[in-house]
Amino acid sequence: MKKIGLLGRIIIAIVLAVGLGSLFRIVPEKFVHWFVETASTFNMLFGGFLNFVVPLIIIAFIAPGIAKLGKGSGKTLGLATAVAYMSTVIAGIIAFFAASNILPGLIGQPSHDGIKDPTESLVGPFFELEMTPLMGVMTALLLAFLFGIGMAAIESKSLLSMFDELNVLIEKTISAVIIPLLPFHIFGIFLNMTYAGQVARVLSVFAVVFVLIIILHLFMLMLQYTAAGALTHRNPFRLLKTMAPAYFTALGTQSSAATIPVTLRQARKTGASEKIVDFTVPLFATIHLSGSTITLTSCAIGVMLMNGMSVTFGGMIGFILMLGVTMIAAPGVPGGAVMAAIGLLSSMLGFTEPMLALMIALYMAQDSFGTATNVTGDGALAIITDRFATGKAAVPVESGTKAV
Repeated sequence: MKKIGLLGRIIIAIVLAVGLGSLFRIVPEKFVHWFVETASTFNMLFGGFLNFVVPLIIIAFIAPGIAKLGKGSGKTLGLATAVAYMSTVIAGIIAFFAASNILPGLIGQPSHDGIKDPTESLVGPFFELEMTPLMGVMTALLLAFLFGIGMAAIESKSLLSMFDELNVLIEKTISAVIIPLLPFHIFGIFLNMTYAGQVARVLSVFAVVFVLIIILHLFMLMLQYTAAGALTHRNPFRLLKTMAPAYFTALGTQSSAATIPVTLRQARKTGASEKIVDFTVPLFATIHLSGSTITLTSCAIGVMLMNGMSVTFGGMIGFILMLGVTMIAAPGVPGGAVMAAIGLLSSMLGFTEPMLALMIALYMAQDSFGTATNVTGDGALAIITDRFATGKAAVPVESGTKAV
């Protein structure tokens, strides 16, 4: 297995999980339920450890990254934030025009019967063990900004040395623990989802919306990497291929934060400056949600149409603009984006409780695809940020030659 690349191991894990999950559904429950519970227990432990490490990853990579950018780090931070927000809003606008023009003729009458939150059907672990992070994601971000900009301003070598050592420690944790265990984590998630069967029912009801969302995700990724390729004179398809392991990892973990280690590794291979990548990727994992915005906007329009509500650009643009800001506070866990957006759906779009339940069901059914689009797009945004911050085109690690 060590000779098989991370992408290959992830694909094997997904295929094996779906196959076993389908088989287990026709086998008497008493013979197989324990196996799914074991996988669920591993996922609980691994997921808890990931949630514990994520704030440390953010601090360990962003703080020294900002400091090493020098006194101009505040400018780079502003640039990265603007690029991420612009990408998120553009994704929402694209989703609005596509969904509002395609879905009206394909959405039927309202139907809430039999649609429940898919997570309710998943098999739970044998026990629960809480691993409370030292701080929340937003606190980690604020601390990283504070220390990073502060170290750059006072040119502190002692603090920077400490953060560099923390960076090495967290990097070792990533390479020795998280990366090797990721395929097993992904296997457990897909096994549980397939065994539960709830996701398949939700997708059968919203098949048209689901297909539209996937197409929009791919379109957005091509738009992002075409922009990155045009700025750096690189082949966008080669850049996408480089970032593919991050896509498939996010597809299984359903978490941008949990995929940070893989996204970092692959983004470095695109040739973007390592200090820019180490700074922007953890940041983008929190503030860049183009895939989730496409999903939320499309799903919201679908639910609104099913309930006979009018969909207008004037009514949706405010929602999209606020979504780009609100989801910064979205927890880096499966379904985090829709949970952060519930308040906006109620206050700005007038969603009722049944509509919110329907929205959660549809979003959770394909959350992994939106998350995969988020993190894969992070690679393109890192390249774009690097191009504007340094004024130089990325040099691909594989070739070691400058882009023309």
